[in-house]
Amino acid sequence: MLRKHPYFADLEPEAFDQLCRYAKHTTLKRGTTIFSKGDPGTSLIAVISGTVKISISSPDGRNAILNLIEAGEIFGEIALLDGLSRTADATANTNCELFVIDRREFIPFVRSQPTLAMKFIELLCERLRRTSDQVEQVILQNLPGRLASALLRLSDKHKPQGRTISITQQEISEMVGMTRESINKQLRAWAIRGWVRLEHGAIVVLKRETLQELVDAGANDGE
Repeated sequence: MLRKHPYFADLEPEAFDQLCRYAKHTTLKRGTTIFSKGDPGTSLIAVISGTVKISISSPDGRNAILNLIEAGEIFGEIALLDGLSRTADATANTNCELFVIDRREFIPFVRSQPTLAMKFIELLCERLRRTSDQVEQVILQNLPGRLASALLRLSDKHKPQGRTISITQQEISEMVGMTRESINKQLRAWAIRGWVRLEHGAIVVLKRETLQELVDAGANDGE
């Protein structure tokens, strides 16, 4: 699984074998807390199977989902690299199979692998760009625009499966910062128009171009 990962695929065989010796295999049940905001950043984690939810919560119980990490992706790199505390909560959103690499072993390893270090710089830039996009959507777009942007972003992540996104309406409401009732109303309106299809625990994007037009136009006519 690590060999297939784009960040580790180009390592020389000897370096890759060394990395594999560092990786600890673990399985987690759905709902298990992997780490919490403020915890020490002691490891890098690769998802072998399942989905991990990266989220934050407020003192009054509100939740916001920042990202859904799926098989083939890694997470925990920010606190791992700077040695500071975790910036969000990580929870097994489904039953998960993970590889965990301890910071004490990974940092010296990545220092000896400049190509790998550059890939982690690219990863951090990608995360920052996505965060900037999410902030822009919350500030500048109304609900249809935010929802369309989220669906397009998630469908891109689900390639080659394509249009079917395994996500609940509650989860997507926590991603775009609106109530589940508002999300349900908007999705049902789009389903009637044939833009999406609603399935149990999933949303199928049928008219990607139409959703993109909503995003490009600022979603002013999405209601």
